[in-house]
Amino acid sequence: MTQTDELNLCFNKLMVFGGGREWKDIPMELLMRIVCLLDDRTVIVASGVCSGWRDAICWGLTHISLSWCKNNMNNMVLSLAPKFTKLRVLNLRQDKPLLDDNAVETIANNCHDLEDLDLSKSFKLGDPSLYALARGCPKLIKLNISGCSAFSDRALKFLSSYCRKLKILNLCGCVKAASDQALKAIGYNCRHLQSINLGWCEGVGDAGVMSLAYGCPDLHAIDLCGCVLITDESVIALANNCLHLRSLGLYYCQNITDRSIYALAHSRVKNKHELWESVKTRYEEEGLVNLNISQCTALTPPAVQALCDSFPALHTCPGRHSLIISGCLNLTSVHCACSFQPHRSATRFSRPAHV
Repeated sequence: MTQTDELNLCFNKLMVFGGGREWKDIPMELLMRIVCLLDDRTVIVASGVCSGWRDAICWGLTHISLSWCKNNMNNMVLSLAPKFTKLRVLNLRQDKPLLDDNAVETIANNCHDLEDLDLSKSFKLGDPSLYALARGCPKLIKLNISGCSAFSDRALKFLSSYCRKLKILNLCGCVKAASDQALKAIGYNCRHLQSINLGWCEGVGDAGVMSLAYGCPDLHAIDLCGCVLITDESVIALANNCLHLRSLGLYYCQNITDRSIYALAHSRVKNKHELWESVKTRYEEEGLVNLNISQCTALTPPAVQALCDSFPALHTCPGRHSLIISGCLNLTSVHCACSFQPHRSATRFSRPAHV
């Protein structure tokens, strides 16, 4: 059933309900079903129809995005946050900075069940926002503060000590917040972390990344693109400790050498027995599926080919570039398994010529 069909069905139920009764008398279950089919802007308008609708929507609404609000987002948040206290997912991504700390503090003071918050590109926000979220939203699982360059590492450390359930954290461009000291705190406090983006956080070094590797064994994805200080020690720690790593970004990490690549390839062999012990298909699905080593010019073809052979999901073929090697002219000879399959198939099915 399409969304349009479901909406028509709801309105048909409304017609049956009818009987001269008022809008506020619509059964809450039916009202919330209709609300789920509307866009977020219309939901906010609907909450102003009457007190019954307002109360039902405020109590029943758990997901909302205000990213469509281009010019008045801050006032919108100040108005809605005290009403929508059951929110679990809130998207406040902006094209231009509008939010201030007062708005985030209002969210933290009222939306204590919040699990997923997107504050990306909120350049005007400062440390008071992180302190407020730490105290008011300890259930956070996913937090995106990419581009929020004013946050300090002290505030991020404080947040990690309260929001210990974090699994997904986007710190891309948070150059002041993402320090080694902050990453040590995250590695110590957020042991369930599965994904972290540290892209272009130029102050991140081996000490911080190794703390994540040791403290967050469930790490599936880590983006270190532009983290120019890291060396092989970071990647080796990830390879040895994060056995479920599937995505790794090392763009422009020019201190990375073949040691890192062989460590990643060896981690596949190291985990092979454990993976075969469960389900055979799991072995095929586990391991790296995305790797960006663009501009890592110290790497050699034998090392990268060994890694590619260890992880069949890494592709260099057109349309499936999950192994990104642009800018590494010395790696043009590296190819994924797909490059050899046509040749193998042709050899397998070819018949010997008749004499």
